[in-house]
Amino acid sequence: MSRKVKASRKQRNPIPLLLAIGGGILLIITGILVAINNAPAEATPTAAPTVQASGSNSEITRVSVEDAKAALDTGSAVFVDVRGADVYAMSHIPGALSIPLGELESRLAELNPDQWVITYCT
Repeated sequence: MSRKVKASRKQRNPIPLLLAIGGGILLIITGILVAINNAPAEATPTAAPTVQASGSNSEITRVSVEDAKAALDTGSAVFVDVRGADVYAMSHIPGALSIPLGELESRLAELNPDQWVITYCT
C-alpha cells in the first residue's frame, strides 16, 4: 500500500503551485508599480520670470503674494481681475476691477498710468 501512496505523490502536477507563486509575485510587482505612480511629484521651485510686455519696451514683473497683500492693505495699488465676468461675479478681491484679459488692451485708458496696477487671474 505504501507503494501506491508514493506513486500517487509522484504523479501530482506542479503547475498549480507554480501558478500560485507566479500570481503572488505579479500582485507584489503590481502593488509596487501602483505605489510608485501614485507618489506625489516633488515640486521644483522656480524663480518668478520677468515678462516682456507686448508692444512696448517696459518690463512687467511678477508681484509676490506678500507685496500684493501689503499693497491691498495700504491701498497703494489697483487690482485688476482679468478672468471672465462670470468668474469675477463668483469671487474676487474686494475693490478689484473686472477687465477680462481679451478686453485689457482696449480698456487700458480706464487705468491710471501713474498708479501701480496688479493684474491677477486666480
